[in-house]
Amino acid sequence: MTLRRLGKDPESPSGGSPTIYLDEEKDSYLVQGWKVEDAERLGQLDIPGHESVVEIPRRMVQFFLEVKRDDEAPDV
Repeated sequence: MTLRRLGKDPESPSGGSPTIYLDEEKDSYLVQGWKVEDAERLGQLDIPGHESVVEIPRRMVQFFLEVKRDDEAPDV
């Protein structure tokens, strides 16, 4: 399995996180971000025990391929 790095947060001070990856074999995204530990915020989510939540800044949405495809589509 080869992951394709789509982009890192351009404003990350260390340049190491957050990062968006594409797993083309599974047709899914992997998101490296800040671990959400705020109990109030987590309490508003329905998270199964086998899942977790990470946070990324809104500016990183540009790295998701579907968003790029939608932006590139001609207006009708």
